[in-house]
Amino acid sequence: MKLKPLQTLYSTQFLSAFADNMILFITLAIIEQKALPGFYIGVVQASFLFAYVVLAPLVGAFADKHSKAGVLLVGNAIKAIGILALFFNLDPAVSYGIVGIGAAVYSPAKYGILPSLTRSETDLLRANARIEGYTILAILTGSVCGGFLAKLSLTGSIAVCLALYLISLAMTFMIPRIPGNPVIQYAREAKAFASDLLVLMRDRSTRYSLVGTGSFWMASSVVRLAIIAWVPAHLGIHAVDQISMLVAVTGIGIMIGALMTPKLIPARKYYNSYVFGIIMIVSILLFTLISNLYLTIALLLLVGFSGGVFIVPMNSVLQDKGQRMIGAGKTIAVQNFIENTLMLIGVGTYTQISKSGISADLSITGIAAILAAFVAYLMVQRKQLKTV
Repeated sequence: MKLKPLQTLYSTQFLSAFADNMILFITLAIIEQKALPGFYIGVVQASFLFAYVVLAPLVGAFADKHSKAGVLLVGNAIKAIGILALFFNLDPAVSYGIVGIGAAVYSPAKYGILPSLTRSETDLLRANARIEGYTILAILTGSVCGGFLAKLSLTGSIAVCLALYLISLAMTFMIPRIPGNPVIQYAREAKAFASDLLVLMRDRSTRYSLVGTGSFWMASSVVRLAIIAWVPAHLGIHAVDQISMLVAVTGIGIMIGALMTPKLIPARKYYNSYVFGIIMIVSILLFTLISNLYLTIALLLLVGFSGGVFIVPMNSVLQDKGQRMIGAGKTIAVQNFIENTLMLIGVGTYTQISKSGISADLSITGIAAILAAFVAYLMVQRKQLKTV
């Protein structure tokens, strides 16, 4: 049976994101095997994010100039090159950085194609919820499989990653080739990137969405690294496969939250999603008070669930308005730039803190405080958006 375009997109995104998340825990196993310092996992993550930040002025234009299905193919091909580099024993940070380049190319097309494959604002919200759900399911299962396969065989786990990227690449041929805008010029678009950023930041709705999604992903990226350090300290668990299972629990929560978003936050009331940001902050703070496995699992689920509901409505309104304002691909590129700049700052700061020996508890408290500042800003903006 032939898959429908949206179903094909969900599938190729799942496989690609699955492999992305396998690599992080494969890298963690490599770091342990080579006896590299614990903070090096932060360096690896930062190299991935750096590609997003540097390429942001170009990848949106690339996605809008060409067929987005073709752009998905190119992104997966670059990711496959990154995993081959890991196979040939290149430094994990360099290899993951190449994967980051592929992910940076892939992302604007992944989200930017959704308005073309949906018929209404509600359909777009549902599509966003589903692609977010599939992505988080990939984070969940990819993290767990990465931990387990790396424990069994590093070479085998790397080979599985490569195969997944190639399958995802092949599936992109089943997505309609919707023509892009061939008159787009990269040099001009790169110069216009700052203007695009300003256009989106001047609009109340898109600014709200950019601040909201950026703050969420900054907090999530740092929480993920902090939990890797927190689990051994609070629960006495050191095995990579077991840590990966716990980190993946957050993914279950995000997936559930993303899929339930249409019922909890109507598309036109996206500004109410800040409530779930508050729930996320409280949940993160509670980690410093517990040392019980079952409470840890429950909190990870709650953090993920609240985070999923927090970001999906903002993604939808940003894509809907951004497509009309500056173009779908360029909107996602601006979003990626803001999100990954904040994530890079967060991960870089956390890495420096880890090198200085500050506890995971203090790091987690700091993350919650920074997220609280962003959510407070969203609460102020909400009053104005209700009148728009």
